[in-house]
Amino acid sequence: MASYHLSVKTIKRSAGRTATAAAAYRVGVRIECQREGRVHDYTRKQGIEETFILTPKDAPDWASDRSRLWNEVEASETRRNSVTAREWELALPSEISAEDRSRITRDFAQELVSRYGVAVDVAIHAPHREGDQRNHHAHVLTSTRKLEAGGFTTKTRVLDFAKTGGVEIEQMRGLWAELQNRALERVGEVERVDHRSLEKQRETALDRGDKLSAEELDRDPELKLGPAANSMERRAKVMAERQGREYVPVTERGAVVHAARQARAAFREMRERLDIARETYGIEREAGQGRVSAGLAALRAATAKDRDGRTPDDIRERLSQVVGRSRDKDDTPKPEGRNYARERLKEIMEKDAGRDGQAAVHKLDGHGEYNLGEDTGREARKPSVNERLKDVLNKPRKKQEIEEERDQEKERDIDRDPGLSH
Repeated sequence: MASYHLSVKTIKRSAGRTATAAAAYRVGVRIECQREGRVHDYTRKQGIEETFILTPKDAPDWASDRSRLWNEVEASETRRNSVTAREWELALPSEISAEDRSRITRDFAQELVSRYGVAVDVAIHAPHREGDQRNHHAHVLTSTRKLEAGGFTTKTRVLDFAKTGGVEIEQMRGLWAELQNRALERVGEVERVDHRSLEKQRETALDRGDKLSAEELDRDPELKLGPAANSMERRAKVMAERQGREYVPVTERGAVVHAARQARAAFREMRERLDIARETYGIEREAGQGRVSAGLAALRAATAKDRDGRTPDDIRERLSQVVGRSRDKDDTPKPEGRNYARERLKEIMEKDAGRDGQAAVHKLDGHGEYNLGEDTGREARKPSVNERLKDVLNKPRKKQEIEEERDQEKERDIDRDPGLSH
């Protein structure tokens, strides 16, 4: 799934850093810092897919020389605590090609040049060989002064001041989201990224009536692992893969992040199955089927083997694990602390329990709920959608095959659903 990341950091002398060292490391080259008299050699660095420099139209010719460029940056700053460069770190979508990743990164870098008049040095990195293979990213290093015909001039204070800096960065974050979404659309991807906070995204989902998305977004931002924990978790994943076993987090932070990702994956899976059910229901209704028959067909479609090759048993097991349950009702102690994503997921899965089945089917048709009367008891009504779903999942194979054969007497030429069993 496409994810959004853009962070802005500064290269400060007060922290013992230099623009020459930062550029050499990110691009993987050798640069001699004339101000310090040190050589920064990172020519053995691997995983660098592409590098390029962009400058304003009237920039001097020497700006295309990386070593000269960043030595001039250092020379233009005279204070001991100067901010010599600014780095924009970008996550690139793994769903698009390397050419498209290069294209959107170049477009973003060009906007920095046009907007602020700075020099920009870009390095696109491949995923680490032992890490997540979707982690394509780019390091965009910019000067903090404008580059004109005579060299570096005034500071780009618009990015430094409290009143304007946040606004400028937010606008650039929006541009980066837009560039990624255009690229995803070009290759036919459904997923989109969003640069806004989870709270803002949730408000938008509620405004358009998408309660399921709002529930999914009602969570805390994902915890940042940090270099040490990330390295430990990466090694644990590699070891689990080599041994052919399931990955188990080895740090507390890793466990929190892993649980959150599992919950989000379960939400996405529920959305996919809900979409399948709604689509099937609409097709059945257009074909002249009644609401109950169309609803049952929708339930069968939602629980059938999906595109990923997973069976309903696989889905049931995965969802039960996410909400803290298992088919064998395992009582193994769970880690302390509440997992709000799991609790909300469980509520969503069980919220239809006790409702009238026909009301739930009516809801599938895109209408609001209608009143069936307070006197309608469980025995006097039809089973709910949730009850039907559980019945389908838990019904013995033989019994289900008999019932399905009865339902498909008029369609003998269609393959019979083998059914589900424990």
